[in-house]
Amino acid sequence: MAGADRRKQSLYFPEEMLGEIKHEAARLDRSLSWVVQHVWKLARGKLKEVPSTNDEPGSLPDPLEE
Repeated sequence: MAGADRRKQSLYFPEEMLGEIKHEAARLDRSLSWVVQHVWKLARGKLKEVPSTNDEPGSLPDPLEE
């Protein structure tokens, strides 16, 4: 990914979820970061199907979708 943004960001997960992510990272022989990024790419389409609080009549559009 040429030109990828590589700023560091802290994310906080519940202990049980983090344990599952670590387990999958070890199983796949990948980093935690790789697992989270890959899962995000797989899940973002489904997340767009979830109604937003902005979906109410008269609300402002999501600026990231414009």
